[in-house]
Amino acid sequence: MTASTTRRTTAARSRIAAVGAIAVAGALILTGCGDQTKKNDGGGSKTNSAPLFSALPKKIQDAGVIKVGTDAAYAPMEFTEGGKIVGVDPDIAEALGKQLGVKFEFTAGAFDGLITSIYTGRQDAIMSSVTDNEKRQKGLDDSGKQIGKGIDFVDYFSSGVSLLVKKGNPQGIKSLDDLCGKTVAVQRGTIYEDTFKAQATKCGDKKLTIEAFDTDAEAQTRVKAGGAVADLNDFPVAAYIAKTSGGGNDFEVGGAQSDVGLFGIGVSKENTQLRDALKQALDAIIKDGSYAKVLEKWNVKDSAVTAATVNAGK
Repeated sequence: MTASTTRRTTAARSRIAAVGAIAVAGALILTGCGDQTKKNDGGGSKTNSAPLFSALPKKIQDAGVIKVGTDAAYAPMEFTEGGKIVGVDPDIAEALGKQLGVKFEFTAGAFDGLITSIYTGRQDAIMSSVTDNEKRQKGLDDSGKQIGKGIDFVDYFSSGVSLLVKKGNPQGIKSLDDLCGKTVAVQRGTIYEDTFKAQATKCGDKKLTIEAFDTDAEAQTRVKAGGAVADLNDFPVAAYIAKTSGGGNDFEVGGAQSDVGLFGIGVSKENTQLRDALKQALDAIIKDGSYAKVLEKWNVKDSAVTAATVNAGK
């Protein structure tokens, strides 16, 4: 989710919530290469021939897995299908796993608790269409108050944000300025909510009413029912929802994509070895073409990055 007035910073980017995909809190899904056991083929670098296995922290080498938190309700980026977490992010993680020689073990939970799961050590990483921005890097809340140590990001995807409106766009919503005096729906704790709050300030006396929900699916339902005129999502997500929900008859994208920003894999600032290993692995899959194949599979080629970066979000 994005917006100079929308995404993650003043324009930070947020995550994506998918049509009909409901986050399964606590559900554990394994994605990775090969069989999905937790056995590490004997453990240790002596028995693992993956190109970048030795770059990983010993703790992860021994475990054979990278524990990843996600909000699996953001198709096509991450969503549940047949009891499994699928989408762009899990497929990229699988490709990374082949370079690193470990599996990526995804656990679904609420988006606004993902960064906390890094602070507590419950997860090694988060991968959930999380916009890389300075606020998250520094551990600041919306008011600029310090609430944590912050996290580092390995940036792997580029996306702008788009408004999702009811099919036919009965209110003629084409930009954020068209929302003044109206009601919008959004997923709580996302960049999109920040964007709407910034727009509400801009609207002044012509009040913009914001209704925040635990999941984006709930926000979509509100728009579909006519209780809100728009939801906000990253462009790939908004386009996917418009194409698939109700056979393409529920929603459409209102106006042009704006405020392009970066999604990052989030890791603890204290775990620089894992961060750097992920960066190396991302560069490797960009170079060997497996990254491009994932994006082509999900029809999001325009969101490709040409090289891995760290904390490049603003």
